[in-house]
Amino acid sequence: MAVTSDVKILDLRPDYIKKKLGEKSKVCLLNSHDIFKVLKDENVIVMACNARIKHVIPGIMKAAEELDGVVAFELAKSEGNLDGGYTGMTPEIFFDTVIGYAEERGFSKPFFIHGDHITTKNTSQEEIESSKKLIEAELKAGYTSFAIDSSFNPIPDNIKITSQLAVPIVEAGLGLEVEVGEIKHTGSEGSITTVDEAAKFISGLRDNKIHPNLLAINNGAKHGNYLEGEKIFIDLVRTKEIYAAIKDQGICIAQHGITGTPLSIVGKFADYGIRKGNVGTEWQNIAHQFLPLNLMEQMKKWAGDNKKDIKFATKPFKKQIDAISKKDALNIEKKAYEVASEFIIAFRAKGLATKVKAKLLRSS
Repeated sequence: MAVTSDVKILDLRPDYIKKKLGEKSKVCLLNSHDIFKVLKDENVIVMACNARIKHVIPGIMKAAEELDGVVAFELAKSEGNLDGGYTGMTPEIFFDTVIGYAEERGFSKPFFIHGDHITTKNTSQEEIESSKKLIEAELKAGYTSFAIDSSFNPIPDNIKITSQLAVPIVEAGLGLEVEVGEIKHTGSEGSITTVDEAAKFISGLRDNKIHPNLLAINNGAKHGNYLEGEKIFIDLVRTKEIYAAIKDQGICIAQHGITGTPLSIVGKFADYGIRKGNVGTEWQNIAHQFLPLNLMEQMKKWAGDNKKDIKFATKPFKKQIDAISKKDALNIEKKAYEVASEFIIAFRAKGLATKVKAKLLRSS
């Protein structure tokens, strides 16, 4: 009996993932380092989804399955740290949730699980240690990709912190994203990353034997929902200039803050060196749209009473959110499928799974 590419590709899963999933699992959880290594010269984008509410996950998987796409599932430190962040999901809970849906739905396409924005906002030992412990927990949980974000610090400190935290990731040969130029939230402003800043940062990392796959920059995009009247501005010219300065080192651009950006603009991103596109708040918006009205009213009241963004209501209401009716969950899944399909097509990622498998098997 001939061994198919679908079977062969499973052998390329990291050993610790094969052990964690078990011999019978056909879930194709890969190392993002391998994926971006074969995609760095392809004008395509892998959609990375911050699934703060679990009900969107099967819809995203269905879109990737039907369109033969490659996707990622991720949570940032603020969303899913050792205490569950503001989603109530620790690394272990998030991993189990994603894998649970993959097994249940027979999801067969390559994907990775990513620790997004492992933020270290200052040089204190306590702050660095919190990120170190989170990386350890994500590795233990089964994550296969990591984003170290020390962009809040001056570049010399950013280099030092990132280099220190990246050691276990590099030693494991896993995918690494780094960041220079803090990416702001909607309603706030920041400075666009310069080519010199990006080059200096990457050079400093290389001096410390840290070779990332992806670089996140501030190119004007913002996290969250844009405020009424707030302009969407993404400096793709600067993005391409930075990509040109780092691409010979095998590094591509990770684009954050895509929610609210018209698909007509999103469709151009791949031409500017962007290979990973983070979509986060979009999925939260979809879930909120179809949650029971009485539950949403309770969440809005909680947010208002506590003077916090609605996203922070996810954790205190997690049990109620997880326990919504099958009908409501299916409505969320259907909308997530529809939107995910649009993004995969806009990202030129239709058929990407077959391409990735072929390239990986040729290079293995």
